[in-house]
Amino acid sequence: MKVWSVSNQKGGVGKTTTVVTLGGLLSSWGFRTLLVDLDPHGSLTSYFKMNPDETRASVYNLFHDASLKKKNLSAEPYIVATEFDGLSVLPASTAIATLDRQVAAMGGMGMVVASSLKQVSGNYDYVLIDSPPMLGVLMINALAACDHLIIPVLAEFLALKGLDRMLHTIGMVFKSRKTNPHYTIVPTMFDRRTKAARESLISLRLKYPDNVWKSFIPVDTKIREASQAATPVSLFAKESRAAQAYTELLELLLLDEQRHDKKVAIS
Repeated sequence: MKVWSVSNQKGGVGKTTTVVTLGGLLSSWGFRTLLVDLDPHGSLTSYFKMNPDETRASVYNLFHDASLKKKNLSAEPYIVATEFDGLSVLPASTAIATLDRQVAAMGGMGMVVASSLKQVSGNYDYVLIDSPPMLGVLMINALAACDHLIIPVLAEFLALKGLDRMLHTIGMVFKSRKTNPHYTIVPTMFDRRTKAARESLISLRLKYPDNVWKSFIPVDTKIREASQAATPVSLFAKESRAAQAYTELLELLLLDEQRHDKKVAIS
């Protein structure tokens, strides 16, 4: 089982869209896929017609039960199957917004997600985590659990400045893991018609040549329509520009994963 976390400390960059679309593609290609919502806003949960204010089994319950010192706590009781074959969700509850205030009392909660996912490793091929847009116990859990980090970034100068802060956070977390971060920067919502977007994309590629995906996710109204239909755009409009771009991205991620695993095995 591979765990990918989709993270950025800036909101509105397409994290949830990336998780849902890649998850939809993976499940349609025959991979058993789990999506984990660690964002207090619960956008991923809402996408699949679940109410973060009412869900009874959620990430919050997982953390609460883990705080009771239950050993080998499995994520399975908190997971909900979607209407799409091979695609399941571990939903968020709005109550997880309080976790950072509670974590001092709970103690040692940075590995809850990683530990609980290990217990279901035989049930899924891929886990995609939708991270919150702020540094705290939830983002720490997302980074601690992942094998590969995907960082969606808007092609605009303010977003590029925020990326430096995100990469600093990544460095700190992976230093504690005693491993080097394996990450891919994904330009999102790119509008080639604007000069600012084109110049920002060039700057991004020049500054991070080894980690920026060579293509981009374009602005596409089909993404919004797919969200309204509660369906991944990769299944809702397979021929759309966004679906094709995400397909290209997933093919690259899978190939990169193979190369990375071989490199790690050799070292």
